[in-house]
Amino acid sequence: MENFMLYNTLTKSVDPFVTYENGKVNMYTCGPTVYHFAHIGNLRTYMMEDVLEKYLKFIGYDVKRAMNITDVGHLESDADEGEDKMVKGAVREHKTVLEIAKFYEDAFFADCEKLNVRKPDIVVSATSYIDEYIRLIKILIDKDYAYKAGGNIYFDISKLEDYYCLTGHSSENLAVGVREDVSEDENKRNNGDFVLWFTKSKFADQALRWESPWGVGYPGWHIECSAISMKNLGEHLDIHCGGVDNIFPHHTNEIAQSEAVLGHKWCTHWFHVNHLNTKTGKMSKSKGEFLTLSLLQEKGYDPMVYRMFCLQSHYRNPLVFSFETLDNVKAAYNKLHDKVLSLSKDGEVNKEEFDSYRDKFASAMANDLNTSMGITTLYDVLKADINDATKRALIEEFDKVLSLDLLKESDSGVDEELTKYVEDMIEKRKSAKAEKNYSLADEIRNELLEKNIVLKDTKDGTTWSINK
Repeated sequence: MENFMLYNTLTKSVDPFVTYENGKVNMYTCGPTVYHFAHIGNLRTYMMEDVLEKYLKFIGYDVKRAMNITDVGHLESDADEGEDKMVKGAVREHKTVLEIAKFYEDAFFADCEKLNVRKPDIVVSATSYIDEYIRLIKILIDKDYAYKAGGNIYFDISKLEDYYCLTGHSSENLAVGVREDVSEDENKRNNGDFVLWFTKSKFADQALRWESPWGVGYPGWHIECSAISMKNLGEHLDIHCGGVDNIFPHHTNEIAQSEAVLGHKWCTHWFHVNHLNTKTGKMSKSKGEFLTLSLLQEKGYDPMVYRMFCLQSHYRNPLVFSFETLDNVKAAYNKLHDKVLSLSKDGEVNKEEFDSYRDKFASAMANDLNTSMGITTLYDVLKADINDATKRALIEEFDKVLSLDLLKESDSGVDEELTKYVEDMIEKRKSAKAEKNYSLADEIRNELLEKNIVLKDTKDGTTWSINK
């Protein structure tokens, strides 16, 4: 296996990647809160986690990956305040919480498929593990790490020697009023304590509630990932992934409650992807306006162009998005794709040259998952004095990790059956909009987008095209 060096948020250094069980990786990635479409900043994180998983397999690891789907418990504020995001989405669209969850979960995985992001081996909805949360909370209470106050169950961070090990924070940094995301809860023994279980005494109008030993209520956001990970991946986790905004308090709280339950170190390596920014700052759904993959497609960008845009930057660096930059990447991707497809399929692969360049690619990526250098190695192959068969074989090999569809033939054909289908769908969508059934209209647009068919509404009607 390649000597893989990867930055570890826990140690604040680039460390050799090691696993608890030789040759096997237990990998957990924080999934989406399915109350709205994923924006392209969210999708950057999932793409880089996808590259990480594929690279680990590329260098010989057996990877088992699990992910949660948050469909309950994630409040607007990480300080355990505000409305549940799922409830907020349901109110916005006049649907039930579960209807919202199903629609946006499907939309999320449709986006992932377009971006060649592999679906994890294990995907668990938060609402399906209520009994497991209750079991863990009982353990925490019995071990005196948790307490009941004001109807809620809180984790007591004062019981830990190093609650802030992931962030380097101190308790003084989190005094009330020091940061806007820290607010006072009179029920807490310590300002940093967090909720494991909410009861009806605090949120009587919560849409999803369950019976528990502490009253009817629902779980806090943080407990779900610990429970889902431990249930499916065991007591020792090799790598936990997410965006940098998950580091505190979410991942900090996961460590606290997991290690309190287990009585030993839980996760060896922490992998975090930095923000995608616009020129005005971090992309965020809370601002009301955000870019989706569907919007990029409507503007004529192949999802692979966005994937290449992200892979050209290091995952730990903030990435600034602009359409001007994306246009440059689009031109570069199309040129690269055409060049690869022009390679002759004749001849035999030179094993010595193949092995040499494969090693160069693996070594480039082994330097803290340096996807930019991985792509540079791909260009080096195209310029190298080796035969086309070897080049094609190498690019196919690299694309097991990069997943840029470089050897995928363009499909420009439009047959009569497809034309009739799309035109019928456009008419159905037009009728739905006339009846103000905007939910159905959106479903029709998304169904077409899943087939790479892009609609464009103009003053003269709706036109369509096949996204290449």
